[in-house]
Amino acid sequence: MISITQVHEETGISRSTLISLYYRRSKNVKLDTLRKLCDYLEIPLSELIEYTPKKLVHE
Repeated sequence: MISITQVHEETGISRSTLISLYYRRSKNVKLDTLRKLCDYLEIPLSELIEYTPKKLVHE
């Protein structure tokens, strides 16, 4: 298992940003942060995040 401290030290991403991401508290995440995480984990962005658009409700 990888620790937040390890990711912080090896990527330069702040601990507070990593903690917010881990606990899903982040509302806005910089693309550069996502890129660094993907590079570090050696995964494509699609494995890191998923977005499902809200369906429009027509009344």
